[in-house]
Amino acid sequence: MRISVFILWLSLLLPAAWAQSSGWVQATELKAELVSDYQQVRPGQQLTLALHFIPTEHWHTYWLNPGDSGLATSIEWSLPDGVSAGPIQWPSPQAIKVPPLVNYGFEGPTILLTELQLSPDFQGEWLPLSAKVDWLVCAEICIPSEAVLQLKLPVSTVAELSKDHSALFELARQRLPKPLPQQGRFEVQNGTFSAVLPLPEDLKVSAFFVGGTELVDHAAAQKIDWVDGQLLLRQPQNTYFSVAPAQIPLVLHTAAGPVSTILTFNRQLSTPAPTQATDWLEWSWMLVLAAAGGLVLNLMPCVFPVLSFKAISLAQQNAGAQAAQREALWYCAGVVLSFMALAALMLSLRSAGELIGWGFQLQNAWVVLGLAYLLLVLGLSLSGVLQLGAGLMNAGQSLTGRSGAQGAFFTGMLAVVVASPCTAPFMGTALGYAATQPAWSAVAIFAALGLGMALPFVALAFWPALGRRLPKPGAWMERLKQWLAYPLYLSVVWLLWVYGRQQGLDAMALALVGVVALVAACWIVGLVQLGQQKKNRLAAAVLLGVAALLLPQLAAPSASEAGMEHSQPWSEPRMQQLLEQGKPVLVNMTADWCITCLVNERVALNTDSTRAAMKLYDVQYLKGDWTRKDPAITSYLRQFQRDGVPLYVLYWPGQPPELLPQILTPDSVRQALEQLSSKTSTQGDTP
Repeated sequence: MRISVFILWLSLLLPAAWAQSSGWVQATELKAELVSDYQQVRPGQQLTLALHFIPTEHWHTYWLNPGDSGLATSIEWSLPDGVSAGPIQWPSPQAIKVPPLVNYGFEGPTILLTELQLSPDFQGEWLPLSAKVDWLVCAEICIPSEAVLQLKLPVSTVAELSKDHSALFELARQRLPKPLPQQGRFEVQNGTFSAVLPLPEDLKVSAFFVGGTELVDHAAAQKIDWVDGQLLLRQPQNTYFSVAPAQIPLVLHTAAGPVSTILTFNRQLSTPAPTQATDWLEWSWMLVLAAAGGLVLNLMPCVFPVLSFKAISLAQQNAGAQAAQREALWYCAGVVLSFMALAALMLSLRSAGELIGWGFQLQNAWVVLGLAYLLLVLGLSLSGVLQLGAGLMNAGQSLTGRSGAQGAFFTGMLAVVVASPCTAPFMGTALGYAATQPAWSAVAIFAALGLGMALPFVALAFWPALGRRLPKPGAWMERLKQWLAYPLYLSVVWLLWVYGRQQGLDAMALALVGVVALVAACWIVGLVQLGQQKKNRLAAAVLLGVAALLLPQLAAPSASEAGMEHSQPWSEPRMQQLLEQGKPVLVNMTADWCITCLVNERVALNTDSTRAAMKLYDVQYLKGDWTRKDPAITSYLRQFQRDGVPLYVLYWPGQPPELLPQILTPDSVRQALEQLSSKTSTQGDTP
């Protein structure tokens, strides 16, 4: 009788004890449980559930932004009517480095909190809760798993906290980053993620974690500055960036602990116009930096030959002081107005939603090609192939060689265009500041940049004493002019390389043919100018020039190098077909969230030496993508007692399948192929 009473008493107590937790679910390299902070709930209340992970030592799970690889934990709730669940409350992440990649996640026990809200009119004696949880746990390999965790809490008129798990929830809340009342703005432009967050005091931020995926290059260095009540964060843009979300969470690691806030995407990062003396002082200082950056721009390889060309032209003309001053002012006007026009265009495109920055016009392949052709013509003129300013070449590019206001103004415009790929010292700070200012302030900074660039030309014209310090005109000027052609030719090479990266190798090859046609056209024009050819030959020059423009358009843009991978999709029938044909086969089972997989592909599989070895031994490379669940790949992994990727299997005719290490070196594949080849040769020689 005593035993029966004890069992009955125990059976009544167990539901109350176990209702607070789902109990542990054991998976490969990790166990999980779902826990409630209340052991009894009432209608209209809010409760918190904790997803508690304990991975095996040295294994880790992932944050909402997993970084370069990995997969964030997800929870799919099955809740009764009148109950709603909030988002996962993520602890502060840590950087998990596997060079050259960086992931964001958690090592060791992890607690993910979720708030549940019961409606006041909730009815029922029990609250059944079910959570389908998907996670990825990684070390050298990555193993995706899932589990359904269930709770059933009693419902009454009085809620009761769970004393057994109070310490767990206290620890979880301590690990949450403290929310900041301030919110910031972010932008992704000119290859850089930038964020501005108003802060009344310097929190001594040591690192930041961007919640949005494919926004930042996670392995790149972070720039953190606190200036006059604003926290400025910068990090290079992610290679795979496409579209910026409207809002992203941000976690800051500070001297006082982690804090979090929300960043809102702004097409134009702007702050209120400076109204205090310190703001005006900072703005004035940025004008000085912009002018200094413009001054240094004159020494850039593309700009210097253009300006020297114009200076030599003025010296050869021996123009008077008034004429020189007039041309200097027109040149200054061309530079300043061109910079202001670029600023206005950039700001208008940003307001329309385009993510652009300094040098944005070179994102257009045809602008790049046209600039390459223009610099080529200028270089040929400096080399003496033709003389700009005569005959057909009076239009367009020839304006740089002409005297008077028109030539000076156009030279200023051209100098700005060719300077756009360059960023001089001091200039980057000023442009970065301009990106956070109202339109009028940004345009003023660009105008200061133009004034700094035009300053040397203006100074030489208005202060003759400076000009008297320069060497007197002579034969040296012709030799200098010829030498100045070579920086222009190198600029042409660089621009054609950029064009090839944008449009592909085929288009670049046709552009080089266009270069040959353009050189031939300039040569014919030069002969006509010298009287060695009849003027009707100019028609041939025109046709060659037209051909130079049309030829590159015959090629469609080719796929990027990333897409030109030397692998085939894996499938069991395809693999068996190749094996029956007696071909060596390398099978690579991978996934986008597998950091070891990505590192191996960068350092060992997608390299020139490995490709050469595969070609030498006629190896067929099959790649299985397990990013999303694939039963066929799962079955294949289990053939080799594996629960996760990566898995590398090398099949050689007449030999059993050979498993390669999970962490590959640059020579792993080549050495394995050499060993299998020599083993086969040895067996073939054995009587």
